[in-house]
Amino acid sequence: MMEMVASVTKLWQRIPKAVLFGVAILLQCALLVLMVADRMQVLREGREVTLQTQPVDPRDLLRGDYVVLRYDISQLPAGALAGKPATERNPTVFVKLVPNANGLYEAVSVSVEPVTVTAPEILIRGHVAHSGGTCGPTGRTFCDKLTIKYGLESYFVPEGEGKKLEQARNQQKLRVVAAVLPSGRAAIKRLLLDGEPVYEEPLY
Repeated sequence: MMEMVASVTKLWQRIPKAVLFGVAILLQCALLVLMVADRMQVLREGREVTLQTQPVDPRDLLRGDYVVLRYDISQLPAGALAGKPATERNPTVFVKLVPNANGLYEAVSVSVEPVTVTAPEILIRGHVAHSGGTCGPTGRTFCDKLTIKYGLESYFVPEGEGKKLEQARNQQKLRVVAAVLPSGRAAIKRLLLDGEPVYEEPLY
């Protein structure tokens, strides 16, 4: 075994550094392509849901112009989950959404496993935020209220546009249309300002 390891090590050392660097670049490019393709799948195939945003703290200037987003469904009562054990500190949860009379999707239940839904209901997957829903001495019990993140909490915009959208968000004039797959994975598809589209993600 030691001889085999030594042989592999010698072979590795003989590979030119330029070749190793090139392979590393190709792997990074491949991962980037996979990430983009995965997001495009959500945007192309996901059902659209419109979510109401809520006021939040100012944006993090270190990350450039983007809007920090928080929703009516970002903080929910745990319901039947309250007091039950969580398998981890930031457990995955599934939130059942239904549209109200205004066409905005609202949460009706939270569960740790996917539940059956029928149109127009939809199931969106999220993670309980750190220190935002697990209680108890070990941090492995669901609290009465849950702070949930869906991967929809920020949206990059052209330089100088963030402030306007933040003001609209804090006045609750900003809504988000998200695409949601049957698995519950979601991505932001467009932003609506006073009901009119202002930014839309390309599908390719």
